Amino acid sequence: MSHTRHILHLDQDTFFVSVERLRNSSLNHKPVIIGGAGDRGVVASCSYEARQSGVHSAMPIQLARRLCPEAVFIRGDMEIYTRYSDLVTAVIADEAPLFEKASVDEHYLDLSGMDRFFGCRQWAVELRRKITAETGLPISMGLSTNKTVAKIATGEAKPDGQMYVDHHIVRDFLDPLSVRKIPMVGPKTYQRLRTMGIATIHTLRSLPPEVPVRMLGKNGKEIWKRANGIDHAPVRAWSEHRSVSSETTFDNDTICISQIEHTLIRLCEQLSFRLRTNQQLTGCLTVKIRYTNFDTHTLQQQLPYTAFDHMLIPVCKTLFSRLYKRRMRIRLVGLQFSRLIRGVQQLNMFEDSPEMARLYQAMDKMRRKYGSQTITKGICTKPPTKGAQHPLTGGAQHRLTAKGVSPELTGECEALD
Repeated sequence: MSHTRHILHLDQDTFFVSVERLRNSSLNHKPVIIGGAGDRGVVASCSYEARQSGVHSAMPIQLARRLCPEAVFIRGDMEIYTRYSDLVTAVIADEAPLFEKASVDEHYLDLSGMDRFFGCRQWAVELRRKITAETGLPISMGLSTNKTVAKIATGEAKPDGQMYVDHHIVRDFLDPLSVRKIPMVGPKTYQRLRTMGIATIHTLRSLPPEVPVRMLGKNGKEIWKRANGIDHAPVRAWSEHRSVSSETTFDNDTICISQIEHTLIRLCEQLSFRLRTNQQLTGCLTVKIRYTNFDTHTLQQQLPYTAFDHMLIPVCKTLFSRLYKRRMRIRLVGLQFSRLIRGVQQLNMFEDSPEMARLYQAMDKMRRKYGSQTITKGICTKPPTKGAQHPLTGGAQHRLTAKGVSPELTGECEALD
């Protein structure tokens, strides 16, 4: 019996642009750039026509206007994109035995064993056809023996294409490709490899494994394995109920709304930081309260995928105000993020300036270095008692300065108040 795995990777082509074109067909075949309003935002997505002018994701909008002045510029709407993402996921969930939602626009499916009944390749082609028929969105696919090769195959098949890489030809397929095609190889790693004269996957995989480790650190071995077509990572079953949560039981049951809201905001900050650390986004928020008589109630709301607490906190406060209907003391409050997907949301590309992204990066850097409680919003801090230090402007700030945190970084974080 063959133990070869069959892993399918599905990736929606220029997803945000495709959704906009589905809503407005006059955008077809035109250069389209999705991003923040004004000239201070960045490019969230762009069409292949815009890419031909040198435009790419995360580029400042101002530069994109200079490179491609004829482009149609659209301020994106993550709520709409999340809705279409969920439509695609629903089609896959109806058909697939095991799938993982890897990000807002890509999925992995494990089709291993299905070849005993009918061909995996034909099944994948029919699924791709069905997704396009039911959602109207173009989608590319790669089918191979593991996640890495399948994802690279999808990239080679774009736009709106499909590719099958049999396990017998994995190395032949990978060898001539640039090392930048390997998942995990970002711009900095790519430049480091290029300075060492390593341009193709063949050159990298031909090295002894200890060489990439010396060059790239702990990730070197994994990158070398991927260059050799080795990836044992499983397809992790995705569930809308997969979640992270946290709750607090008050020392004394309380009816103080400000105390309860401050606690929820603190929990929201902590869980959001955890999401960003794990490179995850949430699509559903649930608030939980337990009254003094132990009656427990929850209320949830689906929302556009995010990991930013400034977007989650208003939803959190609204849910609590809707949930808290009895004038009875509260014993416990809790918060849960569910419908998790993997992804890095560097900034809300449609509403916030790059400064907001740098602010989050600065805060998260401080939390990782000095502890998750190092910095919080001013609203979450209690007024200091007489003779005591304020938790931020007293001991915590002194401790950060003593350890060499730059004044610029401290200034950015103070802006949060």
